[in-house]
This record gives sequence, C-alpha cells and structure tokens, in this order.
Amino acid sequence: MSWRGRSSGFRTRTRQHEGIEEPTDVIVRVTSTGICGSDLHLYEVLGPFLEAGDILGHEPIGIVEETGPDVTAVAADDRVVVPFNIACGNCFMCDQGLQSQCETTQVRSHDKGAALFGYSRLYGQVPGAQAEFLRVPFGDTMPVSVPQGPPDERYVYLSDVLPTAWLAVEYTAVPPGGSLTVLGLGPIGDMAARIALHRGAGLVIGVDLVPERIARAAARGVTTLDLRDHTGDDGGLVAAVQDLTEGRGTDAVIDAVGMEAHGSPGWKAAQQFTGLLPGPWARKLMEHAGVDSMAALHTAIGIVRRDGTVSVSGVYGGMTDPMPMMTLFDKQVQLRMGQANVRRWVGEILPLLDDADPLGVEGFATHVLPLEDAPEAYRTFQAKGDGMVKTLLTPASAAAA
Repeated sequence: MSWRGRSSGFRTRTRQHEGIEEPTDVIVRVTSTGICGSDLHLYEVLGPFLEAGDILGHEPIGIVEETGPDVTAVAADDRVVVPFNIACGNCFMCDQGLQSQCETTQVRSHDKGAALFGYSRLYGQVPGAQAEFLRVPFGDTMPVSVPQGPPDERYVYLSDVLPTAWLAVEYTAVPPGGSLTVLGLGPIGDMAARIALHRGAGLVIGVDLVPERIARAAARGVTTLDLRDHTGDDGGLVAAVQDLTEGRGTDAVIDAVGMEAHGSPGWKAAQQFTGLLPGPWARKLMEHAGVDSMAALHTAIGIVRRDGTVSVSGVYGGMTDPMPMMTLFDKQVQLRMGQANVRRWVGEILPLLDDADPLGVEGFATHVLPLEDAPEAYRTFQAKGDGMVKTLLTPASAAAA
C-alpha cells in the first residue's frame, strides 16, 4: 500500500470517501456515532486547525458495506466498531500495543502520534464518523467485529469511551480496596468511576459542578462532591477529599477535565482571541505558545496522596503550560497520560458487554438524536444544558434500514 500526503505518511482526504481507495479499505455504513468531549475542543479551542468540508467524529458502529480485494478479516454485512486511532496493526508501536503511536500513520508534520478520524489537520485531516458512511483503512486490523442483535449502545463505546476510561483507571494502579478521585464526570470521568468500582476500588470520589452528572455518578455508588460547595477558604476541594481519606488524599486521581476553562475567565478570553486571528497565525500560536487552564491538573496534584498517581485523560493542547515541579517532586507524584490504545484493551472490555451489563453501557447515552441535529447537539453539549452527558447520533440511512 502507498502512503503519502502532506500531514503524515498516511494518505488523507479532506472530503468524505468516494468508495474503496486502497485494497485494504473497508466502507462502513454508520448506524450510530457519538459526540465526544474532545470534539468540543475542535468546536471552539482548536477551530483554527479545521477547514471547510472537514468531517468530525470518531466514535462509530456500523455495518460493513464494501471491502477492498485484500481484506479477509471482515465481510459485507458484518457489524463492526471502528477505533478512533487509525493504526496499521503491524508496525513497531502497534506490536507494543501502542496503536495511538502507530508509526505508519504518525502525523509528523505536526509532531503528533497516530492519525485520528475526524480530528483536523493536527491528526491527519481524515474524514470522520459523524456521517452516513466511513472509509476505514487497514480493514484486517482496525475494525472490531461485534455480534448482531443487541442495540448499538451495547458496543459503540468500544470506539473511544470504554478504552479511554479503562486506560485512565489502568494508569492509576489503584490497589484492591484503594481510593480514587475522578475530576470531571462527563462521559470519560463517569465511565472511569464505574470501571474503578467494578475493578475493586474501595472508595471512588467523583467531582463535578453539573447536578445531572453528579446524580448519575451517585446512583452508581460513587461518593460525589459538588465543586461549587468547595471553593471557600477552608482548603476547598483538597480539604474535602482529605476529610474522606484520613487526611492523606486518595491513592490516585484521574483528571478527566483537561483544558476546559471553568473558573478561568482570563484564559477563556485568550482562547477566544486566538480564534479571531487569521488561520495561520492562530495555528502557530496554539502549537508554539498555547497555555491551557491548568486548574484541574493542579487540583489533582493537590488531592493525590504522597507517592500517589495522577492519570490524565482530559485533553490538553498548550505548549507552555506551567507545572508545579517542586510539589510533584516533593510528593513523589507519578504522572501518566496519553491517548487510549483502543485495540489493546478490547479483549479485556468485550466480556463485560454481556447481558449483565456491569458497567451500565445500555442507557449510558442521555440523548439519541438524528445526525442532522448535530449542530444543536454541539451547542447543548458545550453549554452542559438539558442534562446532556453523552449523545449518540443516528444517520438517516441507519434509521431507514
């Protein structure tokens, strides 16, 4: 197969597919596709990296419509989930289970890891999955075959939510009966809290400021704290967590918030200013001088006990983010982070997607909407309105099938 293109060794297109382009391609008719929290970063913060005609989205499940002549692992009418990392499955990094760092599709022009579906020129400008059809390369190693029959929601989160949350918990290395704080109870934080409890954590503390998110987590056995109640002069959130953990802090903390700007008006204004600059200037400023709101990560470092671990699943985009190095060193804090390697964790997660549904994947979506309602869904999700935590979009072709 030939690999060429301006963004990486992986050949990309800025428009939706026109059919099979390589002998190992698969065309998938999308039946359900999610809106991810990281899509909101494209919606606002990383907008300068988008171009007219780009197709967003990286959380699809669907039916194989057509396969290239070299594909043998899947066939027409098979039901598949498509991971968000575009990975060849055969390079050095893929052999290590690091599909997010695939050497075949690395976006070297922006010094990034594996190309991603629907994630702007930063990650290869590959047409995404919020569409009726999706061209999927590496048809023998990328698609995850799943059974026919159960509803899409049983399996669709294998594309991103489940492996991302699984990795976040895996990185914490919380021992059986141990303690964990999850900052942010959006889709990833909520699912990470469920996974941690399922894997034997004794105390999982979930923190958010949206009542509906707090209520969802509490109903699953999470000890919840409303951030709005812990912003005073009494030590705030750090003190509240210490009160629950004999003054130590939790064994680990997951930062599932990332670069969101809550409580940081100045940084929010800087984001908006950057978005007003001409495209090339804005992209250069973001890549070389960007500064994120670090409130969540700094809070995580304050909460975690000495010799604990901070696992970062929330996305950060800045290049000059200040870090409290003295505190990290003094507390002997371990930091782990990165994109989920979807294929690496599928084997461990799939057995949990049975009729018992221990993670509560069926019903996890708060909204299921037609694909054409995506613009309004993005606005609602960004505003955290209407109780929206997770949205699935259904293309018209799937609804009619």
